[in-house]
Amino acid sequence: MSTVYVIENGATVRKDGEQLKIDVPKGGTLLKMPLSKVDQLVVLGNVTVTAPAVRALLEQGAPVIYLSSGGRLLGRLQPFENKNVPLRWRQFQAAACEETRLAIARSIVKGKLLNQRTLLQRAGREGISGLGEAVDRLGALVKRVDRVTSLDELRGLEGAGASEYFRQWPKLIRQLGFPFPGRVRRPPTDRVNSLLSFGYVLLMNEVFTACHVVGFDPYLGYLHMDRYGRPALALDLMEEFRPVLVDSLVLSVINRRMLEPEDFEAGLGGVKRMRPHALKKFLGAWEQKRRTFIQHPLYDQQVPYWRAVELQARVLAKVLMGELEEYIPFLIR
Repeated sequence: MSTVYVIENGATVRKDGEQLKIDVPKGGTLLKMPLSKVDQLVVLGNVTVTAPAVRALLEQGAPVIYLSSGGRLLGRLQPFENKNVPLRWRQFQAAACEETRLAIARSIVKGKLLNQRTLLQRAGREGISGLGEAVDRLGALVKRVDRVTSLDELRGLEGAGASEYFRQWPKLIRQLGFPFPGRVRRPPTDRVNSLLSFGYVLLMNEVFTACHVVGFDPYLGYLHMDRYGRPALALDLMEEFRPVLVDSLVLSVINRRMLEPEDFEAGLGGVKRMRPHALKKFLGAWEQKRRTFIQHPLYDQQVPYWRAVELQARVLAKVLMGELEEYIPFLIR
């Protein structure tokens, strides 16, 4: 099964028999593949998806995701799969219990901090100096997580960890032309933050899909504040995977010179974004990353990363249904 990305401006995605066909203006057919091989379709910018293609994809359980040309998530067409009412009842009951909500949020934050710490430790083993104190400070924050008594205090520790972690990133970036002023989200005005923000959009889509498949309401979470239209649970579950899937990928494509400074262009407001050829390279690297097999620490089996995301959603479901005592985050070594 494959995720199909369509980024060519003016392209048309259509159903041709049992095939998915992508045509581009004055360029003929760009891609033709069996519909049965497509697990999701992601389109960026001015791309047309015909009604028969949408219907065929939804009938086989493949969502259609729409992103702006700048990589912002606009929306998604999702098949009807979510029928797990008992799980949703437990999800809502847990969110209404302050003690349960805090316990789940603690595990999520601990997982994120530990994975950030591990990424810095790996960099240290690869010869990057000056990371020892940051590793120790992140370790100290992890120990404090178990002692917090409120979500606000927990969010403060998560924020402190993120600040400490990203403060080290200029040491981790080994290619000139990629200065990092710190995490800048809205809008990303430098190349590194542009890659991080786009990578997090792709990760959000992955986690949102996992929430839907398992049976959750993606908008009711435990760590993130409840806000209209905000997929709080998807944001919760993606936290531990940010360093694992996105941060490590961004550092890799920069340090291995898969992308160069001239592969970016400036948009309105100074927003930096990848040029089309660079976007193709990054999406290719993302697909390779999400399909990399790893040993899942809890299920003790080899699974691709995209499957590990779904398994973590199932771990949370087991906690809510009383099959596990606590949420165990996905940790790298």
